[in-house]
Amino acid sequence: MRRNLYLFLMSLLILAASFRVALAADLAPVTFIPQWLPQSQFAGYYVAHEKGFYRDRGLDVKILKGGPNFPAPELLLTGRADFGTMFLTTGIVKRAKGFKLVNIGQIVQRSALMLVAKKSSGINVPADINGKKVALWGEEFQIQPRAFFEQQHLAVTILSQGSTMNLFLRGGAEVASAMWYNEYHRLIQAGINPEELTTFMLADYGLKFPEDGIYCLESHFKKDPGRSINFVQASLAGWKYAFAHPDEALDIVMKYVNAANLPTNRVQQKWMLERMADIISPPGAGVPMGCLQEETYNQVARELKNFGLIDNIPEFHQFYRNCESGHEK
Repeated sequence: MRRNLYLFLMSLLILAASFRVALAADLAPVTFIPQWLPQSQFAGYYVAHEKGFYRDRGLDVKILKGGPNFPAPELLLTGRADFGTMFLTTGIVKRAKGFKLVNIGQIVQRSALMLVAKKSSGINVPADINGKKVALWGEEFQIQPRAFFEQQHLAVTILSQGSTMNLFLRGGAEVASAMWYNEYHRLIQAGINPEELTTFMLADYGLKFPEDGIYCLESHFKKDPGRSINFVQASLAGWKYAFAHPDEALDIVMKYVNAANLPTNRVQQKWMLERMADIISPPGAGVPMGCLQEETYNQVARELKNFGLIDNIPEFHQFYRNCESGHEK
C-alpha cells in the first residue's frame, strides 16, 4: 500500500515537473532594462516578476541592472533589451533625432526631478546658479535641467554626477541633480537639515514633464504587438499590487537592492515607494495608470522645441502606442 502511494506521488511530481517544463517552453523570453539601479522606483516591475504576473501573460522576463553606465535607450537601440524605462523627454528627443522608439505605457505622470543647493553656498534663487558648478546625470537625464538653464538664462559648468551625492556633499559641485523620491531624502538621511537646502523643483518652473514610461523599438512592437501589450499589462498589475501591499513590495525591492549590494535601507525605500504612488497616480489627475495624454505630450514636445532641444515634434500617434488598454491606438 505504501509502495503504491509512493509510486503515485512520484508520478504526480514527474507530471508536475513535465508541466512546468512545457509551460516554460511556451513562454516568450524578453529582457527589461530599468533606467537606474534597483530601488522602489521600479517596484512594480520587480513585483510583477516575483508574483508571476509576467509568466501569467506568457513572458519569461529577465530584469537587467540599470544605472548610469547602462543607459536604457542604448540597450534598446542595440538590441540588448526588449523593453526599458526612460523619461518622456528622453523618448521624445530620441524619436525627434530619428531613433524609432515608441512609448507603450506612461507610468509616471508628474515630474520629481529637482536641483538642490546648500544655502551656505549663497544660492537662494535661480539667478544665483549662474556661473556655478552643477552636477548632472547622463545625457538622458539632462534634458529638463538644460531647459531650466535656458529658461533662466543661466551659464553653468556641468560636471558628471554618478549614482551617489558624494560630489555635492564634499563641495565639488554647488548644485546637484536629485529626485524628490530618492536623492533629496538621502541628503536628509545624511544629516542635512531641510532648512539648510535650497531646492528647485523643475515642475514649479513650468517644466511639468512626466517621467518614467515603458519603451521599445517600433520594429519590436510591430513584430509582436501582443507581447508589448502583455508586458505593459503585467507591469501595471505589478504596480497596483505594490501599492496595495507595500510591506510585501518592500520585501521584494530589498531582495533586488541587497543582491546589487547598494548602500540604502528599507526606510529609504519605503519613502520612495510612497512617493512613487504620489507621482504615478496623483490625486485628482484623472489619468488612468499607464496612459499618456496627447495634450500632455504636445505640451512637453513644444517646450523641448522652444528651448532648442529638438527641431521637430514627432507625431503623437507614431510615438505613443496605447498598450495599457489592450489595443493599439
